[in-house]
Amino acid sequence: MTNITIDLYEYFHRERGGNTGGYLAVYVPAGTPEVKPKLRPAVLVVPGGGYAMCSDREAEPVAFCFLKAGYAAFVLRYTVNVAYPVPLVEAAMAMAYLRENSAEYGVDPEHVGVIGFSAGGHLAGMLATLFDDGNIAQELGERAKLVRPDAALLSYAVITTLPEHTHGGTAGTVSGGDPELRKALSIETRVTERSAPAFIWHTYEDGLVPVFNAVALAESYRKAGVPFELHIFEKGWHGLSVMSVETQDGALPEEIARNAVWVDLALGWLKARGFCVKAITKS
Repeated sequence: MTNITIDLYEYFHRERGGNTGGYLAVYVPAGTPEVKPKLRPAVLVVPGGGYAMCSDREAEPVAFCFLKAGYAAFVLRYTVNVAYPVPLVEAAMAMAYLRENSAEYGVDPEHVGVIGFSAGGHLAGMLATLFDDGNIAQELGERAKLVRPDAALLSYAVITTLPEHTHGGTAGTVSGGDPELRKALSIETRVTERSAPAFIWHTYEDGLVPVFNAVALAESYRKAGVPFELHIFEKGWHGLSVMSVETQDGALPEEIARNAVWVDLALGWLKARGFCVKAITKS
């Protein structure tokens, strides 16, 4: 397996300044002469952590789930404790890097998705809806056309940054406390007909990020006529990740453990959208 870390600021020849993130971990299955080379779908994994940290539980274990399904996986460690546009630009650089180097990694550049958790879901949601943001164009120029994901998977994501239904720490950090920016970064208000199709899942019992976030986004997608799939599980707390032995301490109650099916549901939804491993035949 190819497992390297890319400094995105170095790759794009951008000044890092005080930004501590912008690193992309690459997880790509190694080829073998025993089988035909593969063209793989890819996923950019964006862990959560309230824009104050990047959760390990929502990083490599998620990448391994997609690797098992034949994907190439890339985990973004973005700068935290900093406001927009820094995290969004870093996520955009990750998507542009992935597509620009798709041939090297055996990735299908037309089937590249993003999956985000909690605050990372907000960042993935920005990528799905604000891929044409002026800050991205300013930083990436012509490469900005490589940024839009082909699909977005949003796991118990912070969607609204408006009062009452949001996660205060996430909304406050990404907006830098600016009330107008906070309003502008409320994802459910930024959905257009060009937004990336979305797979959305949440739990009804989530006490940290209310289920309203998932419902509001789904309604915005419906109004915009953009394909989406929504799953709301009754039981379960915030931050369940992929519910594997690597992400949990001890066994989960059965009524919560059943939620692990979200991974297969997401993979099935992606497959229906053309995300699948293809053998490369030499002409």
